[in-house]
Amino acid sequence: MTTEKTYSTEEIEQHLKANLQHWYFENGWIRRKFKTSGWKGTLMVINTVGHLSEAAWHHPDISASYGFVIVKLQNHAAKGITDKDFALAKKIEDVVQWKPADEDNTLEGTPDDPRFKYIKYD
Repeated sequence: MTTEKTYSTEEIEQHLKANLQHWYFENGWIRRKFKTSGWKGTLMVINTVGHLSEAAWHHPDISASYGFVIVKLQNHAAKGITDKDFALAKKIEDVVQWKPADEDNTLEGTPDDPRFKYIKYD
């Protein structure tokens, strides 16, 4: 059995600063709070994180309320933060924060109208 490399607090904070600016390290977990526009958006974020986590076979802890979702990642088997945590955090970040209208494609994205908003983008 191969032991996965765990990162020091300093290495974790450097990686987050360079690659995952909205994530932070606290009490042994890398964390991210996604702000939503209500329950519908909260459920959409939870389901997205759930799908990505199951596909990756690496499962976070999730806390949720009406207007936010907190995702916490830690590799339990390795007893620390590993490349798996960073990779899944990046995938979650890219998918949840995706804004099609900012890309050069035919998808226009969610209208800028409070009736349709479901997430508060950073």
